[in-house]
Amino acid sequence: MRAPLIRLSCLLSLLIASPSSAVTMAWTPIGAPGNACDPNTTLGGCYGAVGYNYSIGTYEVTNAQYAEFLNAKAASDPFGLYNFNMSTPDPRLDHQGGITRSGSSGSYTYSVISGRGDMPVNWVSALDALRFANWLNNGQGSGDTETGAYTMSNGPTVTRNAGATIVLASEDEWYKAAYYGASSTSYFDYPTGSDAQPICSTPTAAANRANCSGAVGDLTIKGSYTGSSSPYGTFDQAGNVEEWNEAIYPGGTSRGLRGGAFDCVADCPASPNRGFSGYYNEYNDLGFRVAMIPEPGTGLLVIAGLLGLAGWRRPLA
Repeated sequence: MRAPLIRLSCLLSLLIASPSSAVTMAWTPIGAPGNACDPNTTLGGCYGAVGYNYSIGTYEVTNAQYAEFLNAKAASDPFGLYNFNMSTPDPRLDHQGGITRSGSSGSYTYSVISGRGDMPVNWVSALDALRFANWLNNGQGSGDTETGAYTMSNGPTVTRNAGATIVLASEDEWYKAAYYGASSTSYFDYPTGSDAQPICSTPTAAANRANCSGAVGDLTIKGSYTGSSSPYGTFDQAGNVEEWNEAIYPGGTSRGLRGGAFDCVADCPASPNRGFSGYYNEYNDLGFRVAMIPEPGTGLLVIAGLLGLAGWRRPLA
């Protein structure tokens, strides 16, 4: 049984964007740099050690945020950032999508399906997630998707570039935000601040609940399980969608996955749960969240806010 801890919940928000439209990200600062890793006796390895301050998305990237990305960068969609399954929200078809596309190549436009804008985007590959991170890293708007945080021409084994600011969360960054208790310097077994397996249920303010094992049969709006945040204050790392991370499976053809999903059995969110999938795979239960390095100080936030007033906006957590 791991030592109890006092939850830290510090949410910040800032616009990261172009003058015409902006993706607003909520970020949670993750401190206690230099923490020890968490040995995994089931699978081997040791996870969660991070030697720097950073921030991670409080929520998974949503349909509304991803639709802004598509409207900015996928008028012709040469990289296949959109999957047609996104246009079918019917849970009976195992799609649960949230974005439609209109028009023809060169003038595609994208819209969020009513009521699904704040649900996590799904049907995205690891490559889609890396390109979204590049776009945020490069200031949104017309920001490039092929360079920046990652150089996409390096192929499936692409790794984070030095100096990257907005990134797909690494496995250790994701794991620390989900399980680590800074005050106790120990790890919980589940990303709900608990050593007991979460109960799969419909949205509730009760503690230690998650959207898992078909309890809802669909995705839920971000942060709906208000009493079940991680020790740091992130939400839905135990349910909704499994999340891509930067880990590369030996051989280079697969990327790492962490966390629980709405259609996953109840023990999926356990800390031993570590998955991989082909970097090009797109399914109804796969999504992602981003991280920002370094965690912004107060001075940076003030400067960024002033720049926003001038028509250019930058990131936060």
